[in-house]
Order: sequence, then structure tokens, then C-alpha cells
Amino acid sequence: MDTKEVKSTVSNLEKAVDDKTILKLLNILNDDVKPTEKLLRETKVGVVVNKYRSHANPQVSSLVKKMIRGWRGAVQAEKNNKKKSGMSPSSSANSSTNNNNNNNNNNDSTAKSEAAASSTASAPHRSYTGPRSAQKDGVNTQLYDNDTRNASVAALYNSLAVERDDAPKTIVAVATEIENAVYREEYSKLGESYRNKLRTFIMQLRNKKNPELRQRLLTRELDAGKFIKMSPNEMAPEELKKQIEKLHKQNLFDAQGATEKRAVTDRFTCGKCKHKKVSYYQMQTRSADEPLTTFCTCENCGNRWKFS
Repeated sequence: MDTKEVKSTVSNLEKAVDDKTILKLLNILNDDVKPTEKLLRETKVGVVVNKYRSHANPQVSSLVKKMIRGWRGAVQAEKNNKKKSGMSPSSSANSSTNNNNNNNNNNDSTAKSEAAASSTASAPHRSYTGPRSAQKDGVNTQLYDNDTRNASVAALYNSLAVERDDAPKTIVAVATEIENAVYREEYSKLGESYRNKLRTFIMQLRNKKNPELRQRLLTRELDAGKFIKMSPNEMAPEELKKQIEKLHKQNLFDAQGATEKRAVTDRFTCGKCKHKKVSYYQMQTRSADEPLTTFCTCENCGNRWKFS
């Protein structure tokens, strides 16, 4: 599939509502997409597909996890191959300019580098089962002489690792950047403001219904500096944002529907400026058997009064 076809399929996937259609589109992407770093960046297909990682249908969630693992492994292999191919010209140039001893040393060094790159490319991608944590992953979060900061890094790591297969070094690097950004923002003070901010971020990141936030941070689409400036509403899952927006529009509609329509008449006289151009509306403010209350506003001076 080319970029245009992938974008079209992704668009249809975002609009799909029934499990059958979602599975069909996911299978098309799984079978036909040849993942490259450029394609994934241009189409954002990985971000969209990852939203279905926690889908209620186990077939959907299982397929998505398999796709993400495969694409991530393919992109990593692509990067390793680029690094490997980039070494050859350098080694060749060195061999043509250095003496025999240097050539031998360079060749040995290049051979070791190529062997390491080949080993990394061929190594199977690790798949994590069950809840992850810094302790289970064997990650050292004791980075500072302060227990509060170390505990913050560990908590951020645990939140970022929810339903993720990223390498521990990637997760701990992002967790450290977020903690550092908050620490600098609070002018190196570990007070309530520091703790409250980190609690908010940790709660948002550990939300299983918000995989796209973790995805954006771990793929560096969103950096730590911008992340800590976001409001809770901006961090909320896309589905929740849509629900909030829908509720907001409905509330506006309801409020407008409840607004009384004003009529302008010359039957009333303003007691203040004696003009007869008066707008009014009526409401039932007392019991049902009582007459309506009339609210008047003078269009000339703005004077208001009411009567029953």
C-alpha cells in the first residue's frame, strides 16, 4: 500500500463503529502495509491503530498488539541496517588512506561493529506479559540523592509502561525528562506543587483508556516540556474529548432553548424616561394557578421592571 492508500484506510478505520468493520480494516493494514519509519510518520497509522489496543473485543486488541510489535521490530531493523550500511564507506575510506597496521585495526573494529549491529537486528523483539514496573524490568531509578525524585521517576516509568512493549531504556529516559522538567518548573523545590503536578501526570498516563498519550511521549512526538504545560483536558483521551465537546454543545443548545424570546411593544410605558418602545417576556414564576410574571426592558434607557 502506498501512503495515500494507507491514509484512506486509516480514515475509514477512525470512522468505523462495529467490530466486524474494525477487524476487516485492521487485517488489511496488517497484511498490506510494509512498515517503514517514513510511512509510519507520514500516515500516523501506528497512533490510530494503537488506540484499539484496549478494545473490548479481544480479537481486536490481540491483533493490534501483534501489529504494533511487528511494525516496531521492522522499523528498528531498518534503523540498524542504515547504521550498518553507513559504516562501510567510512571503513573503505580509512583503508585507502592509512598504513597496513591501521588498516588491520580499522578492519577489526569495523567487523566487531558490524557483528554487533547484525546481532541487534536479528535479536527477537521482547514481548512483555502482565503489568510492567521499573522493578520488574530491572531498571535502576535511583538517579538522585533525593528519595522523592527517585520515587517520582519510578512512578512515571510504571505509568508510561502500561500496555507498552518499549525498551526499558526508552521509558526511563522519557520518565526522567518529565521529572526533570517539573523539577525545573518548580525552581528546584520539592513542595506540594511539585507533588501535585506529578500526581496529575501519573494519573493521566496510567489511564488504560488513554494509550495515545503514552504513544506520543514514547515516540517523541510530544516532548516533556510541552507535556507538563498541558491541562488535564488536553491530556484526556480523544474519545473523552469528543464526549465532553458533545456535552458542551448540548448544554449550549439546551441553554439557548430555555431562553425566553423577547417581544417589542408600545403597550407599556417606561416609568423612567416615558418612552413606549419596550421589550418584554413572560414566565411562570409562581404556582400554576397564578398569572404569568411579565418582565419589561426599556429599549431607550435600559430600565427594567416586572409585574404580574
